[in-house]
Amino acid sequence: MNTKIIKENKIEIALVESNEILITDTQSALDFMATVRYDFSCDRIIINKSAICEEFFNLKTKIAGDILQKFINYQTKLAIIGDFSVYNSKSLKDFIYESNNRKDLFFLSSEEEAIKKLSSI
Repeated sequence: MNTKIIKENKIEIALVESNEILITDTQSALDFMATVRYDFSCDRIIINKSAICEEFFNLKTKIAGDILQKFINYQTKLAIIGDFSVYNSKSLKDFIYESNNRKDLFFLSSEEEAIKKLSSI
């Protein structure tokens, strides 16, 4: 895991890059969040979707909802960047749409969009 701190509008955002899957379940999401918060004092995080297990994107597993709830509980904002057009699930598309219109979890196509979103909320 490689983390870079980006400062935008006086807000620090942790940009996390990884060649391995970091989030596979609720506990790994909590561990990930705690590590970033402890090591970098950031409560806004950008991560590539390739660092999250594919089961997250199957809403029937309930992993996405459980993880989102943890981020909300610990007041940490998360932007997941990548190409989400590869998913055909209407419920996932609705979940992404609803998330993007709230304040805690965002599904965006680029690092630039994520920085803009996380530095303005």
